[in-house]
Amino acid sequence: MFQSSVPQFLLLLCPVAVLASTAEMLAAEMPARTPIQEVRAVGGMVVSDSEIASRIGRDVLAEGGNAVDAAVATAFALAVTWPEAGNIGGGGFMMVHPGVGKSPVCIDYREVAPRAATENMFATDNSRYKAKAVGVPGTVRGLALAHQRFGKLTWKRVVTPAAELAEHGFAVNEWLAHSTNGVLETVGVRESKRYAELRRVYGRADGRAWKVGDTMILPDLANTLRTIAEQGAAAFYQGQIADQLVAQMQHGNGLITKEDLAGYQAKLREPIRGTYREYELFGPPPPSSGGVCVVEAMNMLEPFKLREHPRFSSRNMHLITEAMRRAFCDRARYLADPDFANIPADLTTRAHAAELASNIDLDHATKSESLAPEITLAPESPNTTHFSVIDREGMAVSNTYTLEASWGSRIVVAGAGFVLNNEMGDFNWERGVTTRAGQIGTVPNLIEPGKRMLSSQSPFIVTRDGKACLLTGSPGGRTIINTVIGNLLNVLEFEMTLAEAIDAPRMHHQWFPDELRFEGSKSPEHAEAIQELQVLGHTVWHRDRQGSAHSIQVDRETGQFIGVADWRRGGAAVGTDSPTIK
Repeated sequence: MFQSSVPQFLLLLCPVAVLASTAEMLAAEMPARTPIQEVRAVGGMVVSDSEIASRIGRDVLAEGGNAVDAAVATAFALAVTWPEAGNIGGGGFMMVHPGVGKSPVCIDYREVAPRAATENMFATDNSRYKAKAVGVPGTVRGLALAHQRFGKLTWKRVVTPAAELAEHGFAVNEWLAHSTNGVLETVGVRESKRYAELRRVYGRADGRAWKVGDTMILPDLANTLRTIAEQGAAAFYQGQIADQLVAQMQHGNGLITKEDLAGYQAKLREPIRGTYREYELFGPPPPSSGGVCVVEAMNMLEPFKLREHPRFSSRNMHLITEAMRRAFCDRARYLADPDFANIPADLTTRAHAAELASNIDLDHATKSESLAPEITLAPESPNTTHFSVIDREGMAVSNTYTLEASWGSRIVVAGAGFVLNNEMGDFNWERGVTTRAGQIGTVPNLIEPGKRMLSSQSPFIVTRDGKACLLTGSPGGRTIINTVIGNLLNVLEFEMTLAEAIDAPRMHHQWFPDELRFEGSKSPEHAEAIQELQVLGHTVWHRDRQGSAHSIQVDRETGQFIGVADWRRGGAAVGTDSPTIK
């Protein structure tokens, strides 16, 4: 334990604050935690937020499909069984490791601002739950690009299971009931005509709340998915589905046009690369900030030899917090859509990390405002979904996609049955307005037509000797980055088992607000470390649950795939040892 010479009576003057945000209050009402789930297999593994979706992906692997086939099938199935974040109306990033001797790639299918978007479009109306908050969706184009580039089975084969699931119905589990009832019971959703289609599609005909074991049937979504299965991605961007989406925009004064949809393209990008000990790290490049921030933080931390001290000692927690603080400061300074911003080329170099780490004081917390004096400070959402897939040949997929907020804009396309994102909220809305509360107003991420908004999504693939050995990622807004940093440190630095790594308490610091949030802050096990951190100058808040890191590790000795489903949001790991499933 990191030692403090401060008298005990002074430590007791620094009580841990309790976070009272809406998100935390809702978290307290979530389904109770369950034991961590670990599954081992040799034929392939899928881990996602939905057991049904994981099984659909598993079946694709068992039928001879590869990891990308299974990922596409899983993603479409999640649009049915986990509608608060699984989607066809949003966007994301897919990391693909094609196999030994081949270079990992990133498929960027992040949403873009419509052509009619303007920098100040939210100046007088800043609601994130209206049609104008919807960015041009990228999911269907992104999944199609992944399949075109790497898939083995037919497009129809990998999309059809989701259509059949929506058509014939599926059993509601505890998490889906909690999520769907929660959005339907929101005051705005209950009362506004804007969300009438959400109520019609996802509400029960008899008006009662969803219960575990009920059957949810989504006929409009089934028709949409079957059209995509039979006609390809073009049906979403140029056909009947596009017409339905544009009609919804016109009805709600949204900005997306047929030209916006027809012009959308997913992009194949070079991933951000880093190293940590004997491992190589691969994450998404801008417009995701995840790859840069994770590699920056890992570069800063490696020289400190964290494993020589207890994982949750105050020394280690202090150093990890300081690395997070600096990475997020760089995020605000520099990161945005690379087609619109000049991003320094040295952010992920060890020299830059050494410079950032040079002013970390082991005895004092850094004041966040001191890191970026050039950024003027003004006076004083987290629901994505991640899944991981690996196949028998070692092809691996780490995918994160989102609608932004839980249930996105809460707008369902009439007659098409799918939820639209509210990703325009990920731009910086007010030039020059960066606050201690966490609002960012730096120039790189201001709204511009056709621009991809900055993301925190961090699907990572770790390799050793050219082979994928760890797949991880998480939902959680800006907390995603720090969840992934923690997972990587737990496995690569502290050599925890994957189950231990996912189960361990998580921490988050994002530069502003200048506070450390920690899942373990109420545990007696961490009380001394928390007190010592407060004496160093950290403000520590409690966080109930952070992220949901459905991950896969490859056992180096046996070659088995170890799938771990995160207890924080349900889900399941499903593996296959057989080439066929009867």
